[in-house]
Amino acid sequence: MTGEFERRHGFAPDTNEIRPADQDDQAAARTLAQVSDLIPADLITFYGSIGDVTWADVGNGYFLDSPSEVLLRLREYGPVDIDTDRNARGLVIGSNGGGLSYVVGSGGTVYRTRTASLDEPEFGKVADDLRQFLELLERSLTRFTSQGG
Repeated sequence: MTGEFERRHGFAPDTNEIRPADQDDQAAARTLAQVSDLIPADLITFYGSIGDVTWADVGNGYFLDSPSEVLLRLREYGPVDIDTDRNARGLVIGSNGGGLSYVVGSGGTVYRTRTASLDEPEFGKVADDLRQFLELLERSLTRFTSQGG
């Protein structure tokens, strides 16, 4: 994926990996499922195999947090209010390299903040569910690799 990166950009690529889930990730995912009704089942399934995703050089960057990080953020800050009426809540599951956060709602819809702050965030819908979101990430990676990084 990053074979031509340094030649094209003049500096070495950063971390670009999909880290497999280890036992700690799987345990944190099970705990997430037990402590919050906000986490969709497909995210728990994802965390059964994938620990985290770090694609620092794809676009602005894509970062999907480990279940331990999601759990820690949930315990420290609670869920994020997705709408102004506080009817919809979600969990921050990652970010892009520009400071925007990805939030998954309890129904599985994935949102992205429009600003870098979670204090009074505005959201835009990115995908109907985790599968569609991951397919969007895959398309970004495909573009990146087809253009030689």
